[in-house]
Amino acid sequence: MSVNKAILIGNVGRDPEIRYMAENKPIASFSLATTERAYTTAAGVNVPEKTEWHNIVMWGKNAEFADKYIRKGAKLYIEGKIRTRVWEDKNTIKHTVTEIYVDTFDFLGQPNRQ
Repeated sequence: MSVNKAILIGNVGRDPEIRYMAENKPIASFSLATTERAYTTAAGVNVPEKTEWHNIVMWGKNAEFADKYIRKGAKLYIEGKIRTRVWEDKNTIKHTVTEIYVDTFDFLGQPNRQ
């Protein structure tokens, strides 16, 4: 048995980009930042805050929700699968991207707008 599951709580880094595949199926993609707090070890060493950026992909109804409601700065809880894909650009350079394909998510809050 094996498991491919990612659980993330973080802040949206940019508004979702929406595109449509065959049969008008929507796909939303955006970035999500997760941050580990800074801390001091028992030996007195300061470890700085560290932020990781994740590429998030939503399909179907989730993508439609993302298009309408998710904005930069929003806090999300996401559960999904880790997917890695390789593609070649027009100069035949291979690129690798790792993405989280969302299964379920919860909206934890809107960004503070002033």
